[in-house]
Amino acid sequence: MAEIPSAVEAPVQFEWQKKDTDMTAKPEVKGFYDPRTFSIQYVVSDPATGKCAIIDPVLDYDEKAGTTDTHSADAILAHIAEKELTVEWILDTHPHADHLSAAQYLKGRTGAPTAIGQHVIEVQELWKEIYNWPDFPADGAQWDRLFSAGDTFYVGELSGRVLFSPGHTLASITYVIGDAAFIHDTLFMPDSGTARADFPGGSSRRLWASIQEILSLPEDTRLFTGHDYQPGGRAPMWESSVAEQQRDNPHVAGKDEAAFVALRDARDKTLPMPKLILHALQVNIRGGRLPEPETNGRRYIKIPLDALSGAAWE
Repeated sequence: MAEIPSAVEAPVQFEWQKKDTDMTAKPEVKGFYDPRTFSIQYVVSDPATGKCAIIDPVLDYDEKAGTTDTHSADAILAHIAEKELTVEWILDTHPHADHLSAAQYLKGRTGAPTAIGQHVIEVQELWKEIYNWPDFPADGAQWDRLFSAGDTFYVGELSGRVLFSPGHTLASITYVIGDAAFIHDTLFMPDSGTARADFPGGSSRRLWASIQEILSLPEDTRLFTGHDYQPGGRAPMWESSVAEQQRDNPHVAGKDEAAFVALRDARDKTLPMPKLILHALQVNIRGGRLPEPETNGRRYIKIPLDALSGAAWE
């Protein structure tokens, strides 16, 4: 895989800066915190039209009992009904390793198209080998649209733009809708640092470049992260700004690429794998589809042994 040029070389011209983008519009953003996976799901809506997009929805899963449920997704639907919104998009920022995606369930309930970044195909190719799925179609056809860097879309009258934000995964993207950017596993809240970059296909150098592109957005851009681990036991938080991240995030404030890579790589060596990574990826590289029922009518999750050897143990 080709290396991304160092993001600290100046001047850097990012793709979003080359095109007209209305970043003054202010969408309404509602976050839904899932304490089981520390994930935040979002509904972002256009006040003028009542059109909305759902971002990174969670399908509830109890790995101890092997039970699935839809109460998190149903809470999103209840909010949409209460506000009389119309869903135009169901968007994932990347194939998640810590929760199952509810994209297919929500598509069935709303009829809205699903979307993710086009590099999901590379993630599918990687994980089909891990799961020994030689016949799995790693073509991204499991989603209705695959976004490329610089692609635009609309939520009502609000223009959205896609940034390619790899590092945490090969396929991670950021959605910039008006003055709001949905950055998921890149930057966390300023008191929590940045996302790990040691998953298969991850890269701390690529993550640094992605973070620099996000931090080149206007300083008052609202940044909505995908996880909050509540350091010190504080209440969950998920909104910051470019200026706050530049000033207060210890992983990036005053750091250059080399310092960030050293910090990130050292920290990642101490982290165990997410408890649901092997459960979740086989669902999420299929666009949120659960495994097909077998002859007894039951669905089965497949867990490859020793596929991720070398990670820290809890």
